[in-house]
Amino acid sequence: MRRRVCSSAVVLALFAALVPWTSARAATAQRAEPLPLERLFDNTAVSDDARPGEADFDGSGASLSAQDLTAAGWTPGAQLTVQGARLTWPRPRPGEPDNVRADGQDVRVSGRGGALAFLVAGTDGARGAAGARRCREAMGVPPLERSREWGSAEARRAEHGRSLDTGWSAPEAEQCDAVSGSGTVAYTNGARSAYRLTAPDWRTGPLATKAVALPHLNTPGGQLAEQARLYVVTVPLVTGREVASVRLPHAAGMHVFAVAVRASTPGWTGSWTTSTGGYPTVGPWTDRTLRLVVHTSVGGPRVRLRFDNTFAAAPVRIGSATVAVQEAGAAARGTPVPVAFRGAAGVGIPAGAQAYSDPLGFDVPADANLLVSFHLPGTVPAAPVHRLAQQRSYLSGPGDHTADASAAPYPTVLTSWPLLTGVDVGGGPGSVVLFGDSITDGDKSTPDANRRWPNVLATRLLNQTVVPRYGVLNQGISGNRVVTDRYPGDGVSTDTAGVSALNRFDRDVLAQTSARTAVVFEGVNDVRWGTTAEQVIAGLREIADRGRARGLRMLAATILPCEGETRCTAAADAERVAVNAWIRDSGVFDGVLDFDGVLRDPAHPARILPAYDSGDHLHPGDAGLAALAESVDLRLL
Repeated sequence: MRRRVCSSAVVLALFAALVPWTSARAATAQRAEPLPLERLFDNTAVSDDARPGEADFDGSGASLSAQDLTAAGWTPGAQLTVQGARLTWPRPRPGEPDNVRADGQDVRVSGRGGALAFLVAGTDGARGAAGARRCREAMGVPPLERSREWGSAEARRAEHGRSLDTGWSAPEAEQCDAVSGSGTVAYTNGARSAYRLTAPDWRTGPLATKAVALPHLNTPGGQLAEQARLYVVTVPLVTGREVASVRLPHAAGMHVFAVAVRASTPGWTGSWTTSTGGYPTVGPWTDRTLRLVVHTSVGGPRVRLRFDNTFAAAPVRIGSATVAVQEAGAAARGTPVPVAFRGAAGVGIPAGAQAYSDPLGFDVPADANLLVSFHLPGTVPAAPVHRLAQQRSYLSGPGDHTADASAAPYPTVLTSWPLLTGVDVGGGPGSVVLFGDSITDGDKSTPDANRRWPNVLATRLLNQTVVPRYGVLNQGISGNRVVTDRYPGDGVSTDTAGVSALNRFDRDVLAQTSARTAVVFEGVNDVRWGTTAEQVIAGLREIADRGRARGLRMLAATILPCEGETRCTAAADAERVAVNAWIRDSGVFDGVLDFDGVLRDPAHPARILPAYDSGDHLHPGDAGLAALAESVDLRLL
């Protein structure tokens, strides 16, 4: 047998290749103490428009515009609360290192909570956006503008492994528009947990899930009118354990700007919420006060408010805000009480961020209407809104009228809820989130009467002692779908039906105050508009999996019949029936609310029983909505 003899050149080449690998392994084995993220910054993402060559975010010389970031309210050192996590935008000036390229670094992080939030973006190196487009084209992946949305790729993979409508493999497609990697979290008790982090691409990632989109890119050859996107992505933590540090993934092209624990909210219960469905034009409002009427589920001795500047491209300023119990219309019972924001009377909310008021000692009654008033001193031409309030609210003439108890300064009626998204009360056992479409939103219920099925359920909980008296949070959006974005997630639009349930799940369910159980009641709009049962099932399965991974109890409600409505064809009903069979029989959810069985006509199961029909054959009326709420086995919650 002939023996192989290695030449000295080969040996030297092998040695040269092994030295850096051995050094890296040795460095890993003898890691230094974890450092604050800013001590690890090794890449420069932000440049001044006049000096674009001072930054190179993606390896091709492109960078974020410092002027665009400032215009969005993302100034150096700014505190940004996104999806309930407080993050700090890097403090360095343009042209200085401001982010970490994830390569297994150990980062000092502290806190207890249910999730770890990363402010991230992925880059595609020299390939750039054009390369990502070529990558998708080579796989037969539709352009993002025409595809359903980011989350649907994950949903289809969960059920089938490949897309039902294009045939492409979701994991491969994600490589075109995101960077993924695995890391670990270390806790102060010595335990560790693993996580997987995906950073969407800064030029081609989905707008529906971005934290902020900027209108330009800086390049050595000049500024491009192309959007740059930044993302806040959360991963689960072990509940109750205190975080000591985080090991970042080894993932070329993943950039981390900030990381923080999304703190738990002990001592608070969500009493009222609404979901932002879009970003339409308003007013414009200049020096106006909005007085919004909201209905509590549970009460408590303290209150805090949450405002969201979701989907926005510019910051918004709240000059002052008050809370009061409603007497009638825009009139308050007593003098409205001012709230503060980190000790100040007002707050500026950057684009895509949110603001919580300071805790206020205020006796919030259960099952009652509050008046939340806030002054907008600047000009607001567009705003994030929940369109279908089914509740009259009010707009003032010029001036700050937040302290006025009288209805006189409020001559104009509003039928939407702009900017305000949450009212929390002190104490309580936590909240149940009802995640749905127009039926949960209360479409066709009596306006100003609080007869949505979530309201009736909240009253039932208040009047019993079998289970805790949970807060009930209504996160229904009229027109919303499981796997398709109606509103694209960016820009001014007349469509306020929201991004898909998959794409809003983190913000509208996981990030809600003291959420413990979620009820998913969606799908009729999907099947009415041609989505297959398989696609809806894949989306529902992903939602269930994501919720349970964060410690939530996940329930699903079957889809109501709707024969007689224009788009509720026999083919759509067949898909609905298939989805319902899966909900009932799959065991994927922790429990099932058979709303279809409650409201369908026994003699004609494809339609709503006439006594429960609002008249449009799609939405239940007050009696039907009450029947849904009364059918819920409270022990399932």
